[in-house]
Amino acid sequence: MPSREDLVAFIETSGGKAGKREIARAFQLKGGDRVELKRMLHDLQDDGVVERRGKTLGRAGRLPDVTLADISGRDADGDLIAAPADWDEEEHGPSPRIMVVTSSRGRKPGIAPDVGDRVLIRVEPLYDVEPGGPTHQGRVIKVLSKPSARVLGIFRGMPDGSGRLVPVEKRHAGHELTIAQDDSDGAKDGDLIAVEILKSRKHYGLPTARVREKLGSLKSEKAVSLIAIHAHAIPHAFSRDALAEAEAAKPATMKGREDWRKIPLVTIDPADAKDHDDAVFAEPDTSPDNPGGHVVIVAIADVAAYVRPGSALDRDALDRGNSVYFPDRVVPMLPERISNDLCSLREKENRPSLAVRMVFDKDGRKLRHTFHRVMIRSAAKLSYQQAQAAIDGAPDDATGPLLDPVLKPLWAAYRALSKARDARGPLDLDLPERKLILTPEGTVDRVIVPPRLEAHRLIEEFMIQANVSAAETLEAKRTPLMYRVHDTPSLEKLEALRELLKTLDIELAKSGNLRPSHFNKILARVEGTDSASLVNEVVLRTQAQAEYAPENYGHFGLNLRKYAHFTSPIRRYADLIVHRGLIRTLDLGSDGLPPTTTVEQLAEVGVRISASERRAMVAERETVDRLIAHHLADRVGATFFGRIAGVTRSGLFVKLDETGADGFIPIGTLGDDYFAHDEGQRALIGTRTGETYRLGDHVEVKLVDAAPVAGALKFEMLSEGRAGRPAGRGKRGMRRATTSKPASFEAKGPAKAKSRGKKGRR
Repeated sequence: MPSREDLVAFIETSGGKAGKREIARAFQLKGGDRVELKRMLHDLQDDGVVERRGKTLGRAGRLPDVTLADISGRDADGDLIAAPADWDEEEHGPSPRIMVVTSSRGRKPGIAPDVGDRVLIRVEPLYDVEPGGPTHQGRVIKVLSKPSARVLGIFRGMPDGSGRLVPVEKRHAGHELTIAQDDSDGAKDGDLIAVEILKSRKHYGLPTARVREKLGSLKSEKAVSLIAIHAHAIPHAFSRDALAEAEAAKPATMKGREDWRKIPLVTIDPADAKDHDDAVFAEPDTSPDNPGGHVVIVAIADVAAYVRPGSALDRDALDRGNSVYFPDRVVPMLPERISNDLCSLREKENRPSLAVRMVFDKDGRKLRHTFHRVMIRSAAKLSYQQAQAAIDGAPDDATGPLLDPVLKPLWAAYRALSKARDARGPLDLDLPERKLILTPEGTVDRVIVPPRLEAHRLIEEFMIQANVSAAETLEAKRTPLMYRVHDTPSLEKLEALRELLKTLDIELAKSGNLRPSHFNKILARVEGTDSASLVNEVVLRTQAQAEYAPENYGHFGLNLRKYAHFTSPIRRYADLIVHRGLIRTLDLGSDGLPPTTTVEQLAEVGVRISASERRAMVAERETVDRLIAHHLADRVGATFFGRIAGVTRSGLFVKLDETGADGFIPIGTLGDDYFAHDEGQRALIGTRTGETYRLGDHVEVKLVDAAPVAGALKFEMLSEGRAGRPAGRGKRGMRRATTSKPASFEAKGPAKAKSRGKKGRR
């Protein structure tokens, strides 16, 4: 048997390709030795020495070979130093320091990385590491963005016509700039502006700046969206070449396509949807070999017909990665000429599509599927509410004629598929989605929780099956593809969840046998109890983050072995890659994935679009936070009911029932006691009284301050904590509660989880 050190050395030098099978083969282990190997590997995982990544193992905290990184500065020798852009310090400890090798070998001419750049970098660990020195070195593959000389902020006018800029971005917080009257470009007090920093004309006082762009008044919702767009450097203006290509595009013809225009496919989307990228149809299977079976067709907009590899449209789409959805606007991945016109599956208009025809048995198990490049004509544009109302017995003029020939067969097929879905047992979290309803002026009117309809679930399940079919076809044909992967929860997070569940007398299965169904049993057990919100929240936070990668390690949340995004190429670049792969491997045209595409190239794209997705999620959340903070700014002093959504050593985050807004309660304002942070119980516990505030507790709070620009709210706790055992003094995180602490804002709360149905990010 190899020693622990031998195993770690082999895993470390394997380049991320070592699984149990590869290790057993390398050390020639058979029979009972493999059982012992499995035990040793589990021990190394439990000790935090190695970590599992899908079906392979890696050194815990080790960076992937290709990493997205930010160049943060230079060391004493002048070498560039970078840090991974997506590093979880809570899980892996301090972020690695990467020394950037600046040789031009292997890099395109003219690309010179510098401080502030975001780069794709190929890294390798350094083994002779000095204390505090670089832990890795890497060569830049591609510079993705250059530092912007612009600063975003709010103009505060002075009586003499000059002004000051109060930056809204965190990196510039607390660093005001002065703007001379001649450099103000007519900006008014309260305007959101972008400025360029000028070279100092003097050696004292505030730095000076010149207004480059006026973005509107902060009273406008549009300006609030722009804060997030600029703060996160989301590309929002298409290149001139991309717009020219879009305008020059001609509608696709029937050449190379099957004519499916007589099939009564329908689109079912949100009532306010502007583009329609999927249409569905179902009918009973007439084959005598499949009694009670169903045929389901999912037709997806053929974006690949218009966006060719290497074109300006393609470059812009990859740069964006995905569309970004704000309450009043969309920053699209593709120009409107493509997304809202040529590729939108409009009612009664011919549209090119890539369609999958799937055959299911009476229990919803897929028997076979085929892909087709077709021309369709949508029979109707329906909203979720319309389709559901028709099935529930209230059809309107549009759905009445479609009820028997189209809608009822769709629901019959869905009910069969739902049997298979229930048998599969995907993760089933109860996380209601809130939606902002805006006034005509763009401010928040109210916040609602739209009902989760069967129509939503129908479309979602059809899309999932289409995605599975795409992955199966490409994998069977050995064509490179972009999987949508979701790893199992890390051992550290599972152990934290296990400790929490013990306090509720609930056992969690051992990690080696863990499946989504185990989580579902726990969620079902607490449904309707006071602990339901707590357990749903913690189970969500236990999950890994889904991402895009050319290597497949399955989708844990959906409990699927093969899964790729195929159904939304208008708004996700990953889906466009999958479409191109299908076109190439099935010989459906000349506009498929280039034959020279390598797994390494797809890995780089996967890193980029995964980062773009996370960027969009943060920008969307921050905009909602700012809007709600603006909405509540005139209600300071009012009381609200909510629940504790986050517990930290410095205080509590509370999510309001009325609006879903997150606000912070500093630990120093909780009462006349010392409080200790108990990480295992997700609670703050009084060291003298035992008074306990725990994640998920329902509480009453008072709004004491609001900062709309930052999207931050500060609350005061009105509810008494639950009774508990006093926490021991001297624990990490212990703070004395006192109302004399300053009323400063803390970091914003935890990310809001969204369930978007077929439009979501599963």
